[in-house]
Amino acid sequence: MALPQLDLNAPDFTRRYVNLADARLGAKALACSDDFFAEMSRMLNPEPAVFVPGKYDTNGKWMDGWESRRKRGPGHDWCIVRLARPGVLCGVNLDTSHFTGNYPPAIGLEGCDLASGDPDANTIWFPVLASMNLGGNAHHYVALDGNRRVSHLRVNLYPDGGLARLRVYGVPDPKLAQPEADGLIDLVAALNGGTVVAANNQHFGLAASLLIPGRGVNMGDGWETRRRREPGNDWCILALGQPGLIEAIEVDTCHFKGNYPDRCSIQATNAAGGTSESMVTQSMFWPILLPEQKLQMDHQHHYRSEIVAHTPVTHVRFNIFPDGGVSRLRLRGRIA
Repeated sequence: MALPQLDLNAPDFTRRYVNLADARLGAKALACSDDFFAEMSRMLNPEPAVFVPGKYDTNGKWMDGWESRRKRGPGHDWCIVRLARPGVLCGVNLDTSHFTGNYPPAIGLEGCDLASGDPDANTIWFPVLASMNLGGNAHHYVALDGNRRVSHLRVNLYPDGGLARLRVYGVPDPKLAQPEADGLIDLVAALNGGTVVAANNQHFGLAASLLIPGRGVNMGDGWETRRRREPGNDWCILALGQPGLIEAIEVDTCHFKGNYPDRCSIQATNAAGGTSESMVTQSMFWPILLPEQKLQMDHQHHYRSEIVAHTPVTHVRFNIFPDGGVSRLRLRGRIA
């Protein structure tokens, strides 16, 4: 699995929030007007789009994305996508990579909010992104206001063409979090509303990868900092989906062997306000939740008795010493 190279010019929302249109997390393309050249499900592939010279199928050139045929009548093409979890949307990446003479000239997004089930002919849709122009072979990053919960999107291509990838960054509704068999909830999981507030370095891998389900698929699927050449340590600040008491912690260095951190620790607080920038300074003085622990390569580390007694917390600072890569972080506990 080839994970994407980090786009250092991408907006902050791509690093803070989870991609709710990720097929790995459960997003699904349900229906479309036409996907003659490239099936709609490819648009939700978490891997970067590729171009394979000389690859054709029975309908023509194989393309990595959703592509409809050339429209010869009125109307436009559309695709309905069920998000991995209903939530508020903070931004999108409309990616036309490798689509040059066959990209849509314009695109628009509509949404609906269903408590259960999927859209039908009676579903009422509301605007999410007004129609905008697209260019070929490019990433189009657009911030959204996140003022309404969305469970499904309708992607409208005007009039037809190909979209390599749809990335929809947002915060899942934390009220939908379900306890595990032992009654605990992973309070920092992306699908339970956990988000990244800040990280001092994300050179090789995004801190947001710490919060997604499952174990890492390879060394590129985790948070990894550059090699530190100065004193200090690397860190990231994470917001829990809901305030809670943490009873079990897992630090997973899956696939990190010659580059795992030597040690880690966790600080925590109940933050009533402030900005991301002010929280970075404040976090240095937060109380200890997990004292420094020695880490091993490619290993799941579990902590219970080591956790310091605490009142309900809303944010944590995950410290790694001095640098390196961690695949996943689980903070399982009970909602306060």
